[in-house]
Amino acid sequence: MSTAIEFRHIRKVYGNTVIIPDLNLKIERGEFVTLIGSSGCGKTTALKMINGLYEATKGDILVNGENIRDKDMIELRRSIGYVIQGNVLFPNMTIEENISYVPRFLNKKDKEKIEGAVNKWMKIVGLEPSMKERYPSELSGGQQQRVGIARALAASPDILLMDEPFGAVDAITRRQLQNELMKIHRETGITILFVTHDIEEALKLGTKMLVMECGEIQQYGTPAEILRKPATDFVKELVNQERSLIE
Repeated sequence: MSTAIEFRHIRKVYGNTVIIPDLNLKIERGEFVTLIGSSGCGKTTALKMINGLYEATKGDILVNGENIRDKDMIELRRSIGYVIQGNVLFPNMTIEENISYVPRFLNKKDKEKIEGAVNKWMKIVGLEPSMKERYPSELSGGQQQRVGIARALAASPDILLMDEPFGAVDAITRRQLQNELMKIHRETGITILFVTHDIEEALKLGTKMLVMECGEIQQYGTPAEILRKPATDFVKELVNQERSLIE
């Protein structure tokens, strides 16, 4: 496996507060990595440094072997899908226009290719073709989140970053979206980094789990490894939380 994302001695400081002291991590291409930890532990900060929304105070981030400091930020962000909680859609655009937003920049003259991408991803995320002409205000929260995922994937990125994307939907919709996302990962082999505060979700979705606390890695391994042999007291607490949910 080749490396999709690498953090080399990443340090992030806000004012006098050190959010991430020294992060070193390699994420292999095709992994589905769930990031979990307490609020303020650096999960979202790490995610946003990958696509250049936040700049590291020190250190280097490599995406597909290239240092993002040497990349054009617009080009970088077009190559990385990004989905957040309560995904922000363009309210004055139809569903079709929202999903085709990035492909229209990349394939200005190829209307057939753009339409094909929209149809493909609407089908994969479970949106009916008849919904193309609707506006975001006419959709449920779960449908809006599906549009957000389709929009992030429509330009066929190598990497998909997701920041608690299912946090604002009901439990039934959440399970449906989780299952659809796992199917997308199986079918495309895309590298996914998924931030969550829910240990059950992290264990269900991830091929690997990254547990963070105070900006430091507590453990990085498969869900089975983390359940079987938690590396720190913090990880043990998370694992016990999951076991209590099962019981």
